[in-house]
Amino acid sequence: MLDRIKANIPNTITCLNLLSGVMACIFAFHYSETFGALLGYQWAFVCIGAAALFDFCDGAAARLLHAYSDLGKELDSLSDLVSFGIAPALIVFNTINLFNTGDALTLSPWAFVALVIPVMGALRLARFNIDTRQTTSFIGLPIPACAIFWIGLVGWLHRTEAFNNWILSVVIILMALMMVSGVRMFSLKFKNFGFRENFRRYMLLLAALLFVISNGISGLAWTILFYILVSSVGRKEV
Repeated sequence: MLDRIKANIPNTITCLNLLSGVMACIFAFHYSETFGALLGYQWAFVCIGAAALFDFCDGAAARLLHAYSDLGKELDSLSDLVSFGIAPALIVFNTINLFNTGDALTLSPWAFVALVIPVMGALRLARFNIDTRQTTSFIGLPIPACAIFWIGLVGWLHRTEAFNNWILSVVIILMALMMVSGVRMFSLKFKNFGFRENFRRYMLLLAALLFVISNGISGLAWTILFYILVSSVGRKEV
């Protein structure tokens, strides 16, 4: 009985990831004026952040409890698609509608470009599940990192109102393609806390702190761009 409970702890945490993603999808349709001029989807952002935390914890729990399973692997991918693919796509979708029509619920043809995010996210997750090369590093941008980028960029768009349909469409397509690209990205998981082995991880954490302090939630987008840059120019062993 105890073994069954231990075996299902990681899956329970993964389900919390999924529930957070579903809540983010709901909140993506409820925006309010916050932080002065920023029209934010703050509760959707919080839910995606919670999903990312649960996504980290389910893997940690599986390693700690030796509770890996094929079911857990598939459940994790399905949850990630909702939390980090569909949820941010809905936020971007409604943001484009809002800037073009003045109402997030009134459709603009430009908004449909955002649907490429979950499509490429699904392809990225499917490839990850069958690719044995991605045990200690990633090939292509991880889908949670892509979601974090969109939290930051949407926050920046609402704060600055520096909106352009063509530019945003190009950014959406490029970031979506990054998920299925061949760029090798270093993993953010710490095997130990040694400085030399984790130099890039510590550098990314420091950069994230500085970006968020100086730019607010918009700094998350700069953090992910920095992650891509460091991964692209850094050594390939991770």
